[in-house]
Amino acid sequence: MVFVRLRSGDYLYSRFAKARQGILILPTDILFYCVAGVAVILVGLAKGGFAGLGAAAMPLLALVMDPVAGAGMLLPILMVQDVVSVWAFRRSYDRRTLLLTLPGAAIGIFLAWLLASVINEDAVRGFVGVIALAFGTYRLLPLMGMQMKLTGPAPEWIGTVMGGVSGFTSQIAHAGGPPFQIWALSRNFPHLVFVGTSSIFFTIINWMKVPAYAALGQFNRENMTLTAAFLPLAILSTFAGVQLVKRVSPERFNIIIQLLMVVIGAELIRQAMW
Repeated sequence: MVFVRLRSGDYLYSRFAKARQGILILPTDILFYCVAGVAVILVGLAKGGFAGLGAAAMPLLALVMDPVAGAGMLLPILMVQDVVSVWAFRRSYDRRTLLLTLPGAAIGIFLAWLLASVINEDAVRGFVGVIALAFGTYRLLPLMGMQMKLTGPAPEWIGTVMGGVSGFTSQIAHAGGPPFQIWALSRNFPHLVFVGTSSIFFTIINWMKVPAYAALGQFNRENMTLTAAFLPLAILSTFAGVQLVKRVSPERFNIIIQLLMVVIGAELIRQAMW
């Protein structure tokens, strides 16, 4: 897990020396906790009703830590929050959509795990940047009079493909929403069915990601300590989102976040290429 830029030899010596001594290695930079705190708050607000905000969490974390470690830290938080959303919408979902999309999602998760296991940290950071830039731009298109989405009844195989893309981007950056939504919105579900199907879909693929992150060694003591430290903030921000969504326009807030995603995505790509 990398939190600060050090010469590789110095970092590796320090990392493995401390690991052998059983020392808990946590970041000490206050900037890390500020940025990670904002990322966790965005995840909480997204679960509380500001849909789309959670996709900005991983790009933010990738600015201050190893993106794979950041995703591993966030996953248990997402899984705790999933319990609430699934319970709320357990009777409102479309079974056929889940049967079509989940097999593709499993393949996408496997391919993303395979990729993350053979490329370095900066390459993963670049992938996160591309995903953030693409999805931020996609969500800003309606403001420019353009919108890329499937209209009318689409072939069911497209649902499996979109499920695969969603699984891949979710494994890399916990950003599987847009691919799934592009196809699911074309089904013209009632609002509650759409929300419920999305909640159950992402709950299942979050559990699918557990073996992949375990194989990458991300459920270590350092990551789980950070997860426990940020979990109360995530829960509080979820309840705050439930209250704020009744008073603040989610659309206006989303515009700011998507612009932020575009900027952060470009910066992550710059870092990866540099």
